[in-house]
Amino acid sequence: MIAVVDFQDRRPVWTLPPAAADRLRRGAPDGWTLRFVEAHTDGSGDGGARASDEAIAAVADADAYLGAGVPLDVLAAGPRLRWIHSGSGGVSAALLRALEGRDVVFTNSAGTHAPPVAETALAMMLHFARGLDIAVRAQAAGRWDRAKYDNAEGPVREFAGATVGVVGYGGIGSAIGRRAAALGARVLALRRRAGAGDDGAAEARAGPEGLAELLRESDYLVLAAPETDETRGMIDAGALARMRPDAVLVNVSRGRLVDEDALVEALRAGRLRGAALDVFATEPLPAGHPLWTAPNVLITPHVSAVSGRYWDREVALILDNARRLEEGRPLRNVVDRGAGY
Repeated sequence: MIAVVDFQDRRPVWTLPPAAADRLRRGAPDGWTLRFVEAHTDGSGDGGARASDEAIAAVADADAYLGAGVPLDVLAAGPRLRWIHSGSGGVSAALLRALEGRDVVFTNSAGTHAPPVAETALAMMLHFARGLDIAVRAQAAGRWDRAKYDNAEGPVREFAGATVGVVGYGGIGSAIGRRAAALGARVLALRRRAGAGDDGAAEARAGPEGLAELLRESDYLVLAAPETDETRGMIDAGALARMRPDAVLVNVSRGRLVDEDALVEALRAGRLRGAALDVFATEPLPAGHPLWTAPNVLITPHVSAVSGRYWDREVALILDNARRLEEGRPLRNVVDRGAGY
């Protein structure tokens, strides 16, 4: 069994550390050969980058490809591949199209990103709950400004007792829900299917009626769903109009779930308390984009998953799946090509 390991990402935090590489070598099943690609790769999006010449040569007779992402040319260069694994939690439509007709198991790393993304989402909600957005603006202007804090009808409130609606209750969504529930929030979870697993932290909802309830009742609406034909543009002008005027929109999933023009309009009209956004339809967010100057917006540059502990979980997932493949057992994190994630 030959497995190509292509994790020398151009971004240092996502580059395979030597200690993690050693764990892969020691933990690989007997008879496996690991080929570590030394050339830089780009894991910022599956199917969106070109593989290095070294990676192309390495996959020619390989059985598995384990990469920061899965460039399309890797698939073309590796006719023997029967397992491909992406270090990303997302899946591109282009990659799914390229896999049509290929007898290859495709796994991703969705669960490995859940803890830091959930902490980021929680921090974003608390940022608005406790009025830190107000404090940041006042500090930048050099003002000692207590007016909104002293106002009995002001926006500052306790997080405990709030309703958090989580759209997409997979690995990341459920991690967000458990943390919010631990701080005393009521959690409503929108799932693709009614009756899907219950972790005890959230009240499950499904379908258009479920989304309508989340829009109507959530103090914080958190998007943690993948981008699919069904979810793309789901938070449009109509959905924003149904949200509470004191609600906060949090997006840590994919930018195209939101109609950004409609969001800017809602914020400028004062129809939302705020928005916290880690992802955007176009990245980097272009200079001059109206979201940069829209009121009550917290922007982070698609970094919610950053964590030094990622590699502990990623290596454990890869080694577990390698053993499963060797033993003929189902792999974890297999992407549902029909669902798109």
